[in-house]
Amino acid sequence: MQSRAGVRWTFKDADLSVRAILALAGACLLAVSNVAASGKDDKAPAAQMVDSGSFGVFMNGRRVATETFSVHQNSSGSSVVSEFKSEAGVDKADQTSEWQMAANSDLRKYEWKEVSPGQSQAVVVPNQDFLTERYRNSPQDKELEKPFLLPASSSLLDDYFFVQREVLAWKFLATSCKQDKGALQCPLKQPVPFGALNPHARASISVTIEFAGREKVMIRGAELELNRLDLKGDSGNWALWLDDQFKLQRILILGDNTEVVRD
Repeated sequence: MQSRAGVRWTFKDADLSVRAILALAGACLLAVSNVAASGKDDKAPAAQMVDSGSFGVFMNGRRVATETFSVHQNSSGSSVVSEFKSEAGVDKADQTSEWQMAANSDLRKYEWKEVSPGQSQAVVVPNQDFLTERYRNSPQDKELEKPFLLPASSSLLDDYFFVQREVLAWKFLATSCKQDKGALQCPLKQPVPFGALNPHARASISVTIEFAGREKVMIRGAELELNRLDLKGDSGNWALWLDDQFKLQRILILGDNTEVVRD
């Protein structure tokens, strides 16, 4: 619920999905600590589903693509798997990605593959104090390599995978908001900077994200009261709306007539 100051989100301590989300961000490893405290465990538990589903991508009100995704987490780390497919057309796009993270949310490995119309592919791995991207435009091409002065803790914001914005939102919640008497409190309209990598563009980027308050939003004909985050960077300004379980429900790319909505 919103507090009088307009900065409180409900946080139910018994809600395992919320625990997993904050653990994924590397700042609230409640699920892991509970297992350790129980004294039962010698083996890593099975991966828990943190989130899954699909996002519809709309331009000028017309659906042009779908992203299908899943996020899993256990005590050893997390994975974010996604597939982006455009609607039928002359050059139908089909791309996949898999982001593997350690328990503290540092990057272990990121793989991106273009299934159609081309066959580009890329892999990002940590290399001491920076990241290295290895890529090729087709399986026959020579593999090229590009280093980035970014730590393994950096976020990923690839071009076509919107679930990565949800992961960034979770990281913001875990690092910039505080728990108080069963609720999560976030500072209002205070931008927080994050360094990130766009593997598609092979470019390091800097973005800010801030909590903009609660808003009533129409989604598929229903009015929902959601929590808004504003994401700003060189690629433009994005508005993100999350529900009280911190699941991304809608993205609006301001000035681009592009909307992303959870199915």
